[in-house]
Amino acid sequence: MRASEQELRAWMLGGLDGDAGAYRCLLDALATLLRTFFGRRLRGADAAVEDLVQDSLIAIHTRRASYDTERPFTAWAYAIARYKLIDHFRRQRITVPVEGLEDLLAVEGFEDAVAAKMDVADLLATLPPKQAAAIHDTRIAGLSIAEAAVRHGISESDVKISVHRGLKTLAARLEGER
Repeated sequence: MRASEQELRAWMLGGLDGDAGAYRCLLDALATLLRTFFGRRLRGADAAVEDLVQDSLIAIHTRRASYDTERPFTAWAYAIARYKLIDHFRRQRITVPVEGLEDLLAVEGFEDAVAAKMDVADLLATLPPKQAAAIHDTRIAGLSIAEAAVRHGISESDVKISVHRGLKTLAARLEGER
């Protein structure tokens, strides 16, 4: 049976308060969730899945003090797992087209996806407004290039350029955080 957000959060809070039993339950439940998360993305790469599960559990353990107890636990834990997956792709020199990235990195099991949306909103807020709007409209809201152009009163090529430049800026910024 899969652990709920409430159970995971309670075990994390117990672990932060020194309850070794709660922390063991958390790590066991997370190992199962992470195996599924990575297994769906790395079909046929069992060794890589186990390595990523272990890397993620270690990262969650070492960063546990950074968990904001007011936010959903699964959003925080899966964010760490996504970063580990991205690092794995970089090490293996695996390229993923931007169009398929959101499907590949989508997180299952969120009972509250607000935190993930806040992360995207925070990232977009760092871009010039035209680039942020173009990325939001075409990559998040699902509008076509033509629809986004009409919505903002700009040319289709301007929308394409804004998306390209904005994604390039975000990619460089995220690469720099590594």
